[in-house]
Amino acid sequence: MSSLLRLLGLGLRGGNLIVGVDGVRSAIQQGMCRCVVVASDASGRVGDKVVRLADGKKVPRIVGPDALTMGRALGRPPVMAVGVLDSALASGVLRLSESEA
Repeated sequence: MSSLLRLLGLGLRGGNLIVGVDGVRSAIQQGMCRCVVVASDASGRVGDKVVRLADGKKVPRIVGPDALTMGRALGRPPVMAVGVLDSALASGVLRLSESEA
């Protein structure tokens, strides 16, 4: 997971991440989101708002670390969902998730 968190941090610094449920939802609806990372302890609200929308729009999604860990790695309060905007970064995130599975 630490490799995933480092990659997400790099994406945030590069302006290639959307952090938070509402922002991620908006990015998915606008077709900007290349993949979604959902916290392992995400609430039902996230499932209703982000997971179903990502699945419906065929945006790949993975389950990441818990919200507190993801938030700390990104310098934020607990983060339930992150949207990756860059295709190359999304490929790296998905590849990492497959290798760590």
